[in-house]
Amino acid sequence: MEPITLSWIGIVVLVALIMLRMPVAVALGLVGFVGYGLIEGFRRASLTAAAAPIELAQAYTFSVVPLFTLMGAVAASAGLSTDLFRASNAVLRGMRGSLSIASIFASALFGAVCGSSVATALTMSKVSIPQMLAAGYRPSLAAGSVAAGGTLGILIPPSLILMIYAIIAQQSVAELFMAALVPGLVLTALYCAVTLLLVRRTAGDPSIETQAAAAPREPVLPALARIWHVVLLFVVTLGGIYTGWFTPTEAAAVGALGAILLGLMLGRMGLRDLVQSFGETVRLVSSIIFIVMASTLFSYFIVQTGVAEAISSAMQSAGIGATGVIILLCAVYILMGCFLEGVAMILITVPITLPLILSFGFDPVWFGVMLVILIEIGLITPPMGMNLFVIRAVSPGITIAQMYRGAFPFLAAPLVLIALLILWPELALWLPSQLH
Repeated sequence: MEPITLSWIGIVVLVALIMLRMPVAVALGLVGFVGYGLIEGFRRASLTAAAAPIELAQAYTFSVVPLFTLMGAVAASAGLSTDLFRASNAVLRGMRGSLSIASIFASALFGAVCGSSVATALTMSKVSIPQMLAAGYRPSLAAGSVAAGGTLGILIPPSLILMIYAIIAQQSVAELFMAALVPGLVLTALYCAVTLLLVRRTAGDPSIETQAAAAPREPVLPALARIWHVVLLFVVTLGGIYTGWFTPTEAAAVGALGAILLGLMLGRMGLRDLVQSFGETVRLVSSIIFIVMASTLFSYFIVQTGVAEAISSAMQSAGIGATGVIILLCAVYILMGCFLEGVAMILITVPITLPLILSFGFDPVWFGVMLVILIEIGLITPPMGMNLFVIRAVSPGITIAQMYRGAFPFLAAPLVLIALLILWPELALWLPSQLH
């Protein structure tokens, strides 16, 4: 059998296994091992599989993952999201739709110390949805704004998805974090703009007007002063990376230790909460380790088939320009996001798409940011919509149909951002260029 044919069979089998709920690590490892064995022999495949854990253990870049994951777990346990929401609401008080916009701003700020979309959506839904419903917000708007705001957790650095992409694509974590910052802020503004348009369409609707009376009245300055710990964590960790004071791993270590000390000093968490945070970090990072090891084997299989080079040659022969390639890839990723989880999408596709975009002259850092935005779309689109299912678990009174209806208008924001990045790549690349 031709290697390229074997590669397509392997990809189809891999997607089918994941759709059948086989663990991603098992599916990747199984397809990668069998495919590599059929091409190079199973003895070499066994040696390659045995070498994968050693390579990962020696990868200094991977050390950033458990440390930032621990920082996010501690931040969630310490209840920082409540302070962020109250501060955002105090600043926006009196504006129509202020609670919805406050949830988006708070999600962006919480994402700056969390790094996980699901964790951001879960935490903010507990904090903001009850207040929005009590203020008379439509359930669809309450769920949609929190689901959309939750996606910011994987774009605004530190981002778990960006760290995994950096490992797979062998790119700089610091450059990826810098590249994602401005697009993350732009997406936050776009989400807020969508909210303003939605509440403007309901002018005179008492379900929106009553929120001004129901929202807690809190002075702005005390509310802002309460989030000093989040600002401190952000400045020390990401500010240290941007200014060159720390490497990403050093910044992650400082951030994790800082989050622990703040949680204990503020009385927000006890020893039991700290142990739970460590346990959550171990569970999440352990699953990521197995997935990355399996994806390494799958990447070797894909490289041996030469499918990426074949696709690149076919597109160049067909006269598809660089912009056409990106638009086509965006369409494919949006479709995949309806059925596959974000990490799985990266691990399956990057071995194929990264050589393709490099052959057309695109920057891999820019592509990493694009990839995260495309994954964000999948987090709020049916039938997968992981953020929506998380919110559903926290707010069972809101139906899935209401959540889908509420999240749909917010899809316009990442689509606009993708168009901006295609037309103006410097939106993501200017800040990393300042490193050189």
